[in-house]
Amino acid sequence: MSKTSFWKAGHLPTLFAAFFYFDLSFMVWVILGPLAVQISKDLGLTPAQKGFMVAVPLLAGAVLRIVMGVMVDHLKPKKAGLIGQLVVIAAMLWAWQGRLDSYASMLLLACLLGVAGAAFAVALPLASRWYPPEHQGTALGIAGAGNSGTALAALVAPSLALSYGWQNVFGLCLIPLGLALLVYVGMAKDAPTAPEPKQLKAYLAVLKDRDAWWFMFFYAVTFGGFSGLASSLTIYFNAQYGIAPVTAGYLTAGCVFAGSLVRPLGGRLADRIGGIRTLTGMYAIAAAMLVIASDGMSDALSAMLVFVLAMLALGCGNGAVFQLVPQRFRKEIGVMTGLVGMAGGVGGFYLASSLGLSRQYTGSYQAGLLLFAGLAIVALLGLTAVKTRWRTTWGSAAMTTARV
Repeated sequence: MSKTSFWKAGHLPTLFAAFFYFDLSFMVWVILGPLAVQISKDLGLTPAQKGFMVAVPLLAGAVLRIVMGVMVDHLKPKKAGLIGQLVVIAAMLWAWQGRLDSYASMLLLACLLGVAGAAFAVALPLASRWYPPEHQGTALGIAGAGNSGTALAALVAPSLALSYGWQNVFGLCLIPLGLALLVYVGMAKDAPTAPEPKQLKAYLAVLKDRDAWWFMFFYAVTFGGFSGLASSLTIYFNAQYGIAPVTAGYLTAGCVFAGSLVRPLGGRLADRIGGIRTLTGMYAIAAAMLVIASDGMSDALSAMLVFVLAMLALGCGNGAVFQLVPQRFRKEIGVMTGLVGMAGGVGGFYLASSLGLSRQYTGSYQAGLLLFAGLAIVALLGLTAVKTRWRTTWGSAAMTTARV
C-alpha cells in the first residue's frame, strides 16, 4: 500500500505517544552505561563489576517485561504504561536523593531501572493494536524507534555528570520523564478492538509453540546486541582507547543513533520484501562486523565505523522481527511482546556482562564479541531452517496480506 494509506490507517497521536514514552524510558533504562566510567572511578569498581552493573538493568527489564505484558492484557496498554511511568519517576527520585555510595546500592538502582526497560511491553502493543497486518512493520518500527533514547543517554549523561555530578543526573532526568508522562496521558488512547484478557496459565501455553521460542531467540540476538552495545560502548571506548568519558559518550551516541533510527526502516523493508529476507541479510552483516570489531581496531574512529555498521544491521533486525511477530501471534501480541522483549533483554545482559568478564580475565573484549557473533550465525542458520515452513503455513498468501 501507499505511504498515505499508512498515515490514515491507525491513530497517529497514540503512535507518537508510544514512541515518546518508549524513547525516554529507554534513556533511563541504560543511563548507568554512559555514567559507568565516573561511577566506577568514585566507587572503585573492577571491569567485571562495571560490566555487571550496566547489564543488570537489561536483565531486570527482561523479567519485568513479562509482568508488564500481563498487565497490558488485563489492564489495557495505556493504564499499564501509566503505572510503569509513575514507578520509574519514583525510582529516579530515590536515586537522586538516596545514598548511592556502594556497589550494592548501584545494583539496587540497576534493578529499579528495569521497570523503564519494561516500557517495551507497553509501547509496542499500544501502537500495534491500531494498525492492520500490512502496516505492522512500519507502525512498530516507528514506535520501536524509541530505542533512540539509549543514544540520548550516551550523548548527554557524561557531560551532565561532569558539570553537576553523576548522582544529580538522575534528578535532571525527572524533567523529561515528567514531560513524557503529560504527553502520554493527553495523547495515548487504547485501540477499540483488543483481545480478551486470558487466565494466567494461558500465557504459558504460548511457550508450547516452537515459533515462540524462535522469535525469542531471534530477538535475543538483534535487540540483545543493540542494547548490550548501547550499555557498554562508553566503557569500551574509554578502556580500549583511553578516551575521556564525554567523548566516549559522543562516539557511543553515534553508534546507537544509527541502530535506533533505522528500526522503522527495518520494519518498512520487512513490509516490502518480507521479514525473513530482511533478517537474513541483517544477521550476516552483524556477525561480520562483530568479528571485525573483536580483532581490535587501530583507532577509535575505525572502531566506531564498524560498530555503526553492526548497529545498523541489529536495528533493522529489531524492526524485522516485529514485522513477523504480529503476523504469527496477533491474538497473543501482548504476551508475545513481553516474552520476545524479555529475550531481548536477556541477550543484552549476556553481551554486556560477558564484555566486562572478557576484559577482566583476558585483558581484551575479543572473547565477548566473538561469542555474540557466534550467536548471530546460529540465528542465521535457524532462520534458514524455519523459513520454508513459515512461508507455507501462517505466512502464506492465504493466511495474511503481509509479506513474510
